[in-house]
Amino acid sequence: MDRAEHEIAPSAARRAGAPFRGANASGMRAHNERLVLSLLRRDGPLAKTEIARATGLSNQAVSVIVRALEADGLIARGSPVRGRVGQPSVPMRLSGEGALFFGLKIGRRSIELALVDFLGRVVAADRRVWRYPTPDAVVAFVAERLPALRRALPAGRRDRLAQDKIVGLGIAMPFQLWNWGAYLDAPPGALDDWRTRDIAAEIAALTELPVTLQNDATAACGAELVFGTGERLENALTIYFGFFIGGGLVLNGQLYTGRRGNAAGLGPLPVPCPGGGGAPLLSIASLCALAARIAEAGGDPERLWESPEDWDLSPAVREGFVAASAQGLASAILSASALLELDAVVIDGWLPADLREEIVARTDHAFRRLDLSGIEPLRIRAGTVGPHARVLGAAAIPLAQRYLVD
Repeated sequence: MDRAEHEIAPSAARRAGAPFRGANASGMRAHNERLVLSLLRRDGPLAKTEIARATGLSNQAVSVIVRALEADGLIARGSPVRGRVGQPSVPMRLSGEGALFFGLKIGRRSIELALVDFLGRVVAADRRVWRYPTPDAVVAFVAERLPALRRALPAGRRDRLAQDKIVGLGIAMPFQLWNWGAYLDAPPGALDDWRTRDIAAEIAALTELPVTLQNDATAACGAELVFGTGERLENALTIYFGFFIGGGLVLNGQLYTGRRGNAAGLGPLPVPCPGGGGAPLLSIASLCALAARIAEAGGDPERLWESPEDWDLSPAVREGFVAASAQGLASAILSASALLELDAVVIDGWLPADLREEIVARTDHAFRRLDLSGIEPLRIRAGTVGPHARVLGAAAIPLAQRYLVD
C-alpha cells in the first residue's frame, strides 16, 4: 500500500497574476476548458473578456468554451455588473451542479465517506468510528453506505447521477498501516492484510468508478489548495492534526507528493521534548498524545474520535497539550523552512476551532522565539477547510484530475 498516487496540481494555488495561457487550435479544446475552470476557481467570477485577457485566448474561443461549460452545468452566469461604459458585464462563475465526486477517508480510528459537489460542498456523508481499520471493514462500509448516499440525494440530483455526473472516487488514508498496530492497541497481526490488499482496486471494482489513492495528510493539503478560502499557497507546508500529526507540501503552487507519496510526513521528525532530550513529533503533537494525556488524568478520550467539537478538556490537559504541540511544531517548522524556503505554514486538523486557533497562535509565538538567522519570514495561519479536510481532499483528487490544468 506504500505507493505514490497521481500528483494533483490545482491551479487554485498559483501566485496571483501568474499567467494562464491557452491555445486556439481546435485540438486544445479540452485543455482550454480546464484552463477556464482553473482560472475561475483561482480568481472567482470573471467576465468573458477578462477570461480572454488572462488566458490569451481569442474572444471567440472563450465564447465557445463558456457555452460548452455552461451546457455541461460546470459554470453559470452571475448577475450583470452595471455602472460601466458599454453593455453590462456578465461574470461567469463555477457551479456546484455540474459534477459530483466521492471522497473516502480511511483513518486509524474512523472512516468517512462523502459525496461532494463541484464547489466542495458536502451533499451527503456518513462516518463510523472503529478501534482499528481492516480492508474487509473498509469494503463492507463502502458497500453499505455508498448506495445510501446516492439515495439521500434530492430527486433532481439522482437524475443527474444517471447522466454520469459522478466523476470518480478519491481515497485518503495513511500509508503502511500495518506498522501502527501497537499504537492502536490492535491484536497482533490484525493489520497485516494491508501489506497485500489493493484497496483502491477493490473499491473500484465495487463502485465501478475510477479510484485514486493518496496519503491522508497530503489529501488535506489538496483540500486547502482546491477548496480553501485563504491566501493562495505558493511554497507552503500544511500540517494536519489527526490520530498522528501529518503534513502536505506545496512547491511553486503545486501539490508535491514525493517519490512514494509520503512527502512532508512530519510524524517521525525528531523534535526537542519539553523536559529535555528529543522524540518524534507524532508522540508530542498528535491526537493520540492528547488521548494519552486525557487517560492519564482519569478521563475518557473516546470523545475525541466521535466529533471535533465540544471536547471537555481540563485546563491542565489542554495547556500541557498546546504547549508541547507548539514547541514541537515550531522546531519542525524551523527545520522545514531551512530546507525548503517556505513562505507559509497552514495548521488544521480534527480539532475544535478554538483549540486550533490557540495552537496556531502559540506555535507562531514559539517559532518567533527561535534563532531565525538565515530563515526567510513566513506566515503561520489556520487552515480554512477544517476537520473534514481529509475526506474533502480525497474528493478533490478526481476533480483535479478531470477538470484542472497541471
